[in-house]
Amino acid sequence: MPDKLKGGLYMRTITNLNKSWRFIKKNVGLPDKLPTDWGEVDLPHTWNAVDGHDGNGSYDRGCYWYAQTFQTPKQPLAGGRVFVDIPAAGQQATVYVNGKEICYHEGGYSTFRADITDACVDNGENLLVIACSNENKSSVYPQSADFTFYGGLYRGLNLISVPETHFELMYWGSNGLKVTATPTQCGGAEFALESWVVNADENFTVLYSICDADGKEVGYSVRPADNTAVKIFVPDVTLWDCDNPYLYTVTAVLQRRNEAYDTVSARVGVRSFSCDPDKGFILNGVPTPLRGVSRHQDQLYKGNALTREEHFQDAKIIKELGANTIRLAHYQHSQDFYDACDELGFIVWAEIPFISVMNPDPAAHQNCITQMKELILQNYNHTSICFWGVSNEILIGGISEQLVENHKELNALCKELDPTRLTTIAHVSMTPVDSPVHNITDVESYNHYFGWYGGKMEDNGPWLDNFHEAHPEICLGLSEYGCEGIITYHGPNPACKDYSEEYQALYHEHMAKVLDERPWIWSSHVWNMFDFGCAARNEGGVAGRNNKGLVTMDRCTKKDSYYIYKAYWNKEPMIHLCGKRYAQRAGETTEIRVYSNQPTVSLFVNGELAQVMTAQKVFVFTVALKEGFNSILAQAGSCKDSMTLEKVEKEPDIYVLPEVNERAEGVANWFKLAGDLDLKAPMEFPEGKYNVKYKMEEIAKCPEAMEIVAKAVKLATNFDVRPGVGMWDMMKSMAPEGMVNMAGNMLPEGFLESLNAQLIKIDKV
Repeated sequence: MPDKLKGGLYMRTITNLNKSWRFIKKNVGLPDKLPTDWGEVDLPHTWNAVDGHDGNGSYDRGCYWYAQTFQTPKQPLAGGRVFVDIPAAGQQATVYVNGKEICYHEGGYSTFRADITDACVDNGENLLVIACSNENKSSVYPQSADFTFYGGLYRGLNLISVPETHFELMYWGSNGLKVTATPTQCGGAEFALESWVVNADENFTVLYSICDADGKEVGYSVRPADNTAVKIFVPDVTLWDCDNPYLYTVTAVLQRRNEAYDTVSARVGVRSFSCDPDKGFILNGVPTPLRGVSRHQDQLYKGNALTREEHFQDAKIIKELGANTIRLAHYQHSQDFYDACDELGFIVWAEIPFISVMNPDPAAHQNCITQMKELILQNYNHTSICFWGVSNEILIGGISEQLVENHKELNALCKELDPTRLTTIAHVSMTPVDSPVHNITDVESYNHYFGWYGGKMEDNGPWLDNFHEAHPEICLGLSEYGCEGIITYHGPNPACKDYSEEYQALYHEHMAKVLDERPWIWSSHVWNMFDFGCAARNEGGVAGRNNKGLVTMDRCTKKDSYYIYKAYWNKEPMIHLCGKRYAQRAGETTEIRVYSNQPTVSLFVNGELAQVMTAQKVFVFTVALKEGFNSILAQAGSCKDSMTLEKVEKEPDIYVLPEVNERAEGVANWFKLAGDLDLKAPMEFPEGKYNVKYKMEEIAKCPEAMEIVAKAVKLATNFDVRPGVGMWDMMKSMAPEGMVNMAGNMLPEGFLESLNAQLIKIDKV
């Protein structure tokens, strides 16, 4: 494109309105002027920055008000339009300008805009007011889920001023430009471009320019504004991949003779991809197993009100891990984070918050459709996105013919809007191998927590192999797996549900190896990259959060489990000594674990060489410590890591979660309630009595039965499950049988039978 146009002045202006808003955490109704008695906040803002994860067991879910004034932006020509641009408002929002209702939007994670021109005054100040609500609404997803639904204008707000003729701003929050870049066999690429122009006549044209990463123009075309679609061939392209995320810049300029009216652009890469049941994910013709993490969009005491810099910080921490894929759970994330994924080279799974429980109300299904349209159309140009996710663990709430049909409709919608990408789904662990929800999406994944919520970690590999054998036609992934790790808890004998940093590390050691041995698994995503807010949770002595992250919620501490994946996935030489926070140790000997991607590790204790070991990724040394302080050094080539350990007579009480011992005692005492019952006899289900197969919401109608079940579930899973408490909305559709079975071999034989024996004594209400 000619230099004059590259540096020209366009009529579009974007005004950031993030500073000095008035906010009140009361549902006071619409003000007629800027309130002086409301508090002052800057955007991005959420009112749940603290209570969304502070452990108080609940968080503020209400309808609260924001207010701001602004001057109407001026266009040089008559007929200009002004739009309010809201990148997200959790979870519902109503926009008013000068007392007039402009628009209402449902869904807390997507961009929406409104034309406010006719409500603005020509001279003087305008009053912009937004009522924002994170109250539960039955027609808006997510309905219930294992994370906090933060409220607020948490991605900021802009005004966009454009001339009367401009690129479309009102099509599902998209930017009016669509780019599809496809590599060709000759080493070039075909760029299929299309844009949408409002109020154009025959005098308007669209000028397209494609520039490489150095700013050199490599493609150009001109189209009439009423027929903008074109294909431009670019020779000798550089392909985008995870190690070299090369991006081209595509610009569309709306031109009227010698005047440039408006412009939009997109940064895109050229790549091809596919999935094969036996070869896994294939990028640019090369089998590339996707190994990475899931991510939620919140940070400690900031909630989801993150800046662009904070989004990029998260992406860089994940890149340091060596991951090549991110599952963006369980909703549309910020454009800033998608930009980071494009620039840093991640393969992204993007999804809507159709999660846990389906509401049969047609209005709720329509909300799914709306959120899917917004997700795809707003993010079509992000090269990093290769998969659209239609739902997550939706069978927690049971299956129905309607649920299956809704999934088919969502999948078809994805294919209609974007035939270039693949669709996927995340199945809850209990989804049967022969379930009708299989073979709807292009590829599939399971969320499995064997070794935490049920079974043993050793069950993961055989389960994956057995499914692969039963369904050789399905591309299978592992969309969630993980366990809690709290950096306070330590011990020499880590075990499931002790919440120790050591058990979390052992678990991920095993899982990293399981996945490394199965490259046909098209993707795997650790749950989770970071600890995140979940006000309903109360586990491991840390309430209000899910603590399965490889990194703490404040981003200050990378747990030992982080480094096992760095050893497997990061190509740069590294070494890590585990157990730095297990700093006081008792016993004649202690175990020292080292993670490294180098073949040989030397361990030094108090300056003396203790042992040289050759291994794959995990090096386990047994050493004797002297009384008092001991210096430990691990070395592999030029890589070194060190720590100090103190030998003590007794390890600190803080290293053991009191709940661990209490739970063991509780399970032992539980059997006293069963009396002399023959727990080896087949379970009975007499008519008119409760049993373990009834759903929780049915059992809750009887306080006596609910009390027994709540105690059993607490012992089995460590969850408090009662009406209105914890994750009740998500779990009320489950039966005690399924919830107790989540504990697998962590419970003694006869536990489920003893629960059923108590329930069948109680008359059904």
